[in-house]
Amino acid sequence: MKIDTTLSAIVTGGASGLGLATVRALREAGAKVSIFDLNEEAGQAIATNLGAVFCKVDIMSEDSVLAGFEAARAANGQERALVHCAMVAGGGKTVSWDKENSRYKRAPTDGFERGMLGIAVASYRMASIAALGMAAADPVNDDGERGTIILTSSCAAQDGQIGQVTYGSGKGAVNAMVLPMARDLMDVGIRVNAIMPGTFATPPMLMVKERAPAIFAALESSVPFPKRLGEPHEFGSLAMELIRNTYFNGQCIRLDGGIRMPPR
Repeated sequence: MKIDTTLSAIVTGGASGLGLATVRALREAGAKVSIFDLNEEAGQAIATNLGAVFCKVDIMSEDSVLAGFEAARAANGQERALVHCAMVAGGGKTVSWDKENSRYKRAPTDGFERGMLGIAVASYRMASIAALGMAAADPVNDDGERGTIILTSSCAAQDGQIGQVTYGSGKGAVNAMVLPMARDLMDVGIRVNAIMPGTFATPPMLMVKERAPAIFAALESSVPFPKRLGEPHEFGSLAMELIRNTYFNGQCIRLDGGIRMPPR
């Protein structure tokens, strides 16, 4: 797909981390970008600085998401690319030892449910609403393509660690969504892919570096090569290639420096 001033894109979670890196990459290529995020102060400042549009959107709310799409389309026209980075997750071991009460406890079901809503359900919500708009638009190239959807999964979908049963399950559901959704949308010319990042130097990880440098160093050394955490711009670069290269479809692509994590 051609990336220029005619391309309209939406990036969720675009006020920080991987989403922000993708917003920057898209704007540098000349695309019109709408940022969906809950952080209004940061999101508006970034939008002003980069020449994007900010929409305050809660991915857990259907009404909020629909209003965000309406505002983005009013400003930039029908999006032809969606990069969904935002999520609401949770953690905790399935069963763990409660020192205070000297007994085992389980992670509550409502926490698991919230994580699935914030990862899997939110991914479907964003993708399906974007696809509905794209399907009604004219094709953008000779292949009949009308748009592309990029979801953010995780290596935890395949290599989930201790305490990641909710996160890993949610991201696994995202992976499982990609191929059938791509097949659902093939007749209207919409591609669907997912990026599976490993450990990236996003704001939460930079906090680890500051507060627990030994843990951060261990994380870096666990990556085969290069022995460092991923840089957000590397995620943005892959997102751009998935938009440009129209033969990518139905794929879940690891971006992790070759890491394969053991259970401990």
